[in-house]
Amino acid sequence: MKVKVISVLEDNYMYLVIEETTRDAIAVDAAVPKRLLEIIRKEDVELRAVLTTHHHWDHARGNEELARLCPGLRVYGADERIGALTHKVTHNQELTFGAIRVRCLFTPCHTSGHMCYFMWEDGSPDAPALFSGDTLFVGGCGKFFEGTAEQMYTNLTQILGALPKETKVFCGHECTVRNLKFALKVEPDNEIVKKKLVWAKQRDDEDLPTVPSTLQEEFLYNPFLRVTEEPLQKFTGKTDPVEVLRILRIEKDNFKKPKERPNPQAMLAFDWGLFSPFFEKK
Repeated sequence: MKVKVISVLEDNYMYLVIEETTRDAIAVDAAVPKRLLEIIRKEDVELRAVLTTHHHWDHARGNEELARLCPGLRVYGADERIGALTHKVTHNQELTFGAIRVRCLFTPCHTSGHMCYFMWEDGSPDAPALFSGDTLFVGGCGKFFEGTAEQMYTNLTQILGALPKETKVFCGHECTVRNLKFALKVEPDNEIVKKKLVWAKQRDDEDLPTVPSTLQEEFLYNPFLRVTEEPLQKFTGKTDPVEVLRILRIEKDNFKKPKERPNPQAMLAFDWGLFSPFFEKK
């Protein structure tokens, strides 16, 4: 099982999962069909199915075009709002694509019909993979657009958090640096957060993805998975894990990146009026 990480739109990820024996492929969150089909041709594989985590346009907008271009394509998801849906899946339903096995994990909150996909191959030494859409990010979690803190707590602790710790996490967006800046605000003494943030900034500078992480790593620096830890309870002023999560999400929604300090030479130039000729009306 090979996973191709494909950066699209502003900060989205879609994925192509290749069954290397049959050369069949599954797409996850096929938002940009043209880009996906280019990679399918380059990899010389046959697209058999699309797994859609949720109905938002930046995850599902390519489904109709792919269904038109690839007759017989199966489109899986848990929400009737997903375009070109052919197979509606339910929690813990299992799918098989050659040697690849998929367990559907229902995680309502970001949307009421959000589904994550857990993939593995029996007998393979490789770690399993979780395609977590907008439920779990590297260092963060999705906004509660259509759900509650109680639902997200269940998603993160009982459903996704209960998967094998070596599971690789492939999420729906590249927002790791921003997530970890917030994590550092929450836990300023967490050395693992500091190191991960330095690493993520370097990846960002080099225009490289920060996915995948692993569940084991996420429990060390992702504040939304650390709601029972003392620093998180101190930050939120709550001890009940669901309330800690609720306050964390509110704080994250209001979190602003520190403003970049203006260039001192540029500020001097403004002070001296060197730019004024450019701003004078003709």
